[in-house]
Amino acid sequence: MILCCGESLIDMVPEDGAFLPLPGGSVYNTAVALGRLGADAGYLWPISTDDFGAALRGPLEKAGVDLSLCPATDRLTTLAFVFLNDGHASYSFYDEATAGRMFDEGELPALPDGLEALFIGGISLIQDPCGATVDEVAHRAAESGAVVMVDLNIRPNLIRDERATKSRLEGLMRVADIVKISDDDAAWLFPDHAPEDSAVQLLDLGPLLILRTHGAEGATAIHRNGQVNRKAEPVEIADTIGAGDTFNAGLLTALSEAGVLDKTALEKLDEETLGKALDLAARAAAVTVSRPGANPPWREEL
Repeated sequence: MILCCGESLIDMVPEDGAFLPLPGGSVYNTAVALGRLGADAGYLWPISTDDFGAALRGPLEKAGVDLSLCPATDRLTTLAFVFLNDGHASYSFYDEATAGRMFDEGELPALPDGLEALFIGGISLIQDPCGATVDEVAHRAAESGAVVMVDLNIRPNLIRDERATKSRLEGLMRVADIVKISDDDAAWLFPDHAPEDSAVQLLDLGPLLILRTHGAEGATAIHRNGQVNRKAEPVEIADTIGAGDTFNAGLLTALSEAGVLDKTALEKLDEETLGKALDLAARAAAVTVSRPGANPPWREEL
């Protein structure tokens, strides 16, 4: 199983002068995309008993994602208002005392036996108490031998304590086997270095694979055995909501199907296998950006 642990929320997406509520959240989107692509996927995050919580469960269940680890809570669902500028999304979050934000370590279930990989990322890494809980899950997964992937996906406008946030993210990067970092993430974390240099240097912290994303220019996978670059698939963009999340799912699905989603195999990863994983990730992400909202493709759409 590939287990996703991180935020789910309702994206309030602009439509005809109003806002349309749609299920979303960075890690949630990745879980849905994994299920739609055919991966054995699970999700770990508190889901509210309110109507928005029911809306979040639907796409996960339809995609075949295992929700047995999700605590139920009466706290309200987080809302994220989306603002689009030439198709590119920015967000305002409303999450004080919400279901996910208040996720405490005491609510953590035991991780499933035979866990293949853990995926974490998004705003759930920087908010507390949920951030400390995700941190604990990552350490438990690493100790169990599972591959840990973290997508930094930093939202500077939500960060109140830069020093504490950078310390937590550095700690997670030392635990992780796969780290995804955008050029914007790199500029915030390492303002005195070029993004391409920062990405390469992250290998020194311990990860086996770094994924550097650079917008319309595509993505570069950085491994001790070399680098592989893939341009973004040419497509007419509706918006970019969920594109990176779908990319994550495509990559993990491909690595799992190739039998290399374990620490030993990742150390020996060859360029051909890595290139095929990037191909699936890019194709899946291209479908997502071609239609409104976070709507990852089903495998047959590829």
